[in-house]
Amino acid sequence: METIESINWLKENNLFESSKEAAAILKKIFTPCLAVQDERVLIMGDRGSKNKKIASILAGAYYLAADELKLDTKLVLQGLKSRGDQAEDDVTNSLFQLKEGDVVVVCMSDKLGSIGDLGKSFRKFCEKKKFKFVSALSLGDLETTKLNHVINAINIDYKPMQLQHEKIKQILDRGKEVYITTKAGTNLYYNIDGMTATSADGNYTTPGKGGNLPAGEVYIPCNGKNVNGKVIVDGSSRNHKHTAIIKEPITLEIEEGKVVEISGGEEAKLLERTLDWAASRAKNPGSVRRVGEFGIGLNPKAQIIGATIVDEKTLGTAHIGIGSNYWFGGGIYAIIHLDQIFKNPVIKIDGEELKP
Repeated sequence: METIESINWLKENNLFESSKEAAAILKKIFTPCLAVQDERVLIMGDRGSKNKKIASILAGAYYLAADELKLDTKLVLQGLKSRGDQAEDDVTNSLFQLKEGDVVVVCMSDKLGSIGDLGKSFRKFCEKKKFKFVSALSLGDLETTKLNHVINAINIDYKPMQLQHEKIKQILDRGKEVYITTKAGTNLYYNIDGMTATSADGNYTTPGKGGNLPAGEVYIPCNGKNVNGKVIVDGSSRNHKHTAIIKEPITLEIEEGKVVEISGGEEAKLLERTLDWAASRAKNPGSVRRVGEFGIGLNPKAQIIGATIVDEKTLGTAHIGIGSNYWFGGGIYAIIHLDQIFKNPVIKIDGEELKP
């Protein structure tokens, strides 16, 4: 559905007013995060599922905010898409019509869907076309009633947070060895020698670059298989279907960069089944259980609410990613990337405690 039909759908489903309220906050995003001037802005969302319409409202809010700022903008809402689905024609046609350097905002309950002839990867497509982009996927893990938690995590003062991110990125870039402990029992060694960190700080003003909103993490791939120890996941756990808030902590035993044992309650079983599922479908099943990311949450307004895109940004948390890391500088190719979030980490880099 293109703009007029999408707006009418929001009104018919009693979502328009929520989009209108959120738009007042999102107007502040287009300058500090995207530096929009006269570029065209394409906003893509989906129609969600019952009682899970955050992606729909957020996409509508971005459109109304951009429209109020007199930007050349278009809104497209499609049906809910999951892994393996094809994006609808309105999405691929709208992407094809953009000019180099334009802006794309994606808000999806699960996935965008395959963009067919435009390329295998949305991120790579944006890089090639020099689109500035913002993405928020898997919002369908949340009930619509949690919309304000997502909006609050976007409604932050970006400049001081970006300075903080840059400071931590530089420490990680210079670092060689990371030790992470928690009172819950995490005790992990993670080697970063020669690796480069990524700062997801909301500054997506460079053509061809983009990232998440909510923003608020610095993350880094590992140096090969030099990851050993134990992680107690007590925040939330991403599996292939959704993000589970932890009721009974998950214990991950890691040897030479690989998760060799998972124990805990129902959330642990879900993660184990996910890794088995991924291995059964992967060309390289040996990569599925590899640990490829260490990330630090830095957003002061984010909370653990059961959506990884928000949970992993929460100040006072850290996370590891199981699976692929090739897209941010690592050497692991896998069909999954599953963030496992834990609380109150003590992080030491080359012996010096990091103070976020």
